[in-house]
Amino acid sequence: MFCGDGAQGAVDAVVCTNCKQEWTVLHSCDYKKTHKKEPHMNPLKRIHYNAPVILTFALVSLLALWLDHLTGGQSNRLLFSVYRAPMSDPLMYPRLFLHAVGHANMAHFLNNFMIILLVGPMLEEKYGGKWIIIMMVVTAFVTGILHIVFSGNAKLGASGIVFMMILLASFANIQRGRIPLTLILAVGIFIGREIVDAVTLDNNIAYMSHIVGGICGAAFGFIANKS
Repeated sequence: MFCGDGAQGAVDAVVCTNCKQEWTVLHSCDYKKTHKKEPHMNPLKRIHYNAPVILTFALVSLLALWLDHLTGGQSNRLLFSVYRAPMSDPLMYPRLFLHAVGHANMAHFLNNFMIILLVGPMLEEKYGGKWIIIMMVVTAFVTGILHIVFSGNAKLGASGIVFMMILLASFANIQRGRIPLTLILAVGIFIGREIVDAVTLDNNIAYMSHIVGGICGAAFGFIANKS
């Protein structure tokens, strides 16, 4: 008796003295012919620039911090912080946006981007890079304007954008006609704490920017989920 006629193994036909064992040999031959070992890939090529907007924002902010170090604080004063200035000052207008990429030191930078790099990629995937840019720009502009109106100090940092993303992330699983409990808790914990700290503490932290950023995130979340 013969088995394996027409099989593409080591031979065309084999006397079936031990059928199971012979078929195992034939199939292993086919496997070696049809399955080639994958070529070795450079580990660096496996790294994916998965959230272009968030990662670029982080790199630009890191570059601004490095530039501030090189200029002895002059770049932050001229470009990367927002404060009251004459309307005739041409740099006042870009500062309304660029203050979000400025940071006082590395600890300040890490505290903000530890959260942005954790929450931001998820939001960029959900809403798209274009809308995340719009949300970040609007948040920076609103917090910059309100800071000029209500404060006489200089402000810099991405904390307003951080709180915008925290509140926006709370809308990730919202359903029409229902308010998620996580959203209520996030508003109560983050916004409520900032209001209490703004009233009771006397330091250089821009609590108003945190509160306004959170309100912007909540507004964006409602608008995006409604549409």
